[in-house]
Amino acid sequence: MSILVVDDNADNVQLVVDIVGSMNLSALTAFNGMDALRLAYDKQPNLIILDVNMPGMSGFEVCERLKNDAKTAHIPVLMLTALEDVDHRVRGLKSGADDYLIKPFNPRELMERVRTRLRYKNETDELRKTQEMIRRTFERYVAPSVVDQLLNDPAQVKLGGTLQEVTVMFADLEGFTGISEKTDPEQLLHVLNMYHTMSVGVIRENGGTVDKFIGDGVMALFNTPLRQPDHALRAVRAAWQIRSALDVFCKQFDPMFRMQINFGVHSGMAVVGNVGAPDLMNYTAVGDTVNLAARLQQMSFEGRILISGVTYELVRDYTVTECIGTVKVKGRAELVTTYEVCDVTA
Repeated sequence: MSILVVDDNADNVQLVVDIVGSMNLSALTAFNGMDALRLAYDKQPNLIILDVNMPGMSGFEVCERLKNDAKTAHIPVLMLTALEDVDHRVRGLKSGADDYLIKPFNPRELMERVRTRLRYKNETDELRKTQEMIRRTFERYVAPSVVDQLLNDPAQVKLGGTLQEVTVMFADLEGFTGISEKTDPEQLLHVLNMYHTMSVGVIRENGGTVDKFIGDGVMALFNTPLRQPDHALRAVRAAWQIRSALDVFCKQFDPMFRMQINFGVHSGMAVVGNVGAPDLMNYTAVGDTVNLAARLQQMSFEGRILISGVTYELVRDYTVTECIGTVKVKGRAELVTTYEVCDVTA
């Protein structure tokens, strides 16, 4: 472990370096604020012991700049100063200092404060590493916004959900089942994953949450977990952008793998939350809104984007559509007014 000692007085620096050395810790030294900032950035010490009264740049200024830089903000700062009044101690803490020790100090007290700061830093670093591991792992399965919410409020990781308005988009590869019957499984999975990768990228760019992969299909949610006033437009725009990208995207494949993607989009109320068992959950949406979006996708063919009348009312000013009329949807007694999206203008 290394300690950066910063003081414009060489004798003071040597005293602290000797104390640090007696603790079997290595020391870096700086005699002004600019050198301290450079060393902190380049060497990433485990702790900075910082004097306040220095020419050019005070310890308060150095500390503020350290804490405002993402690369050095996590380094704890222990201020050493002869300024013992309350106002200066408060200013030091406001600038971001983690601890404050008045000169002259007892070496034993400094040693104990150094041990305490290093212990806290180790614990904080371990927590940060754990969060990064969680983030890298779960961002493979859910949108980064979901991971952020779970890290900020772990209590959300429980069964149950809330009723809210969402837009649900289903996208499915046309003719994939037939192709799968005559294609090597490894090659088939490679092609499928390339289609999914392209689609997921567009969905995320539009703020959507990829709920799940259903074979060659994708289910995406908009307006959750983060609220989006234009959620319907985001979903329709994502579908349009995916379809528009297919001509160029498919050129990399043999003709038999150049498939259309059929879309179904519907907006409405759904229960959104964690569904499953206490030890195995899925963040998803359930309800009639999800079922209708899936039915619209099943009705689509040749790459059409079919949306419900509800979604149409939310995006009518930003799209060019063609009314298909009222259609009978499997599992519903009520007819559903359906539109095909022919262009997105926003």
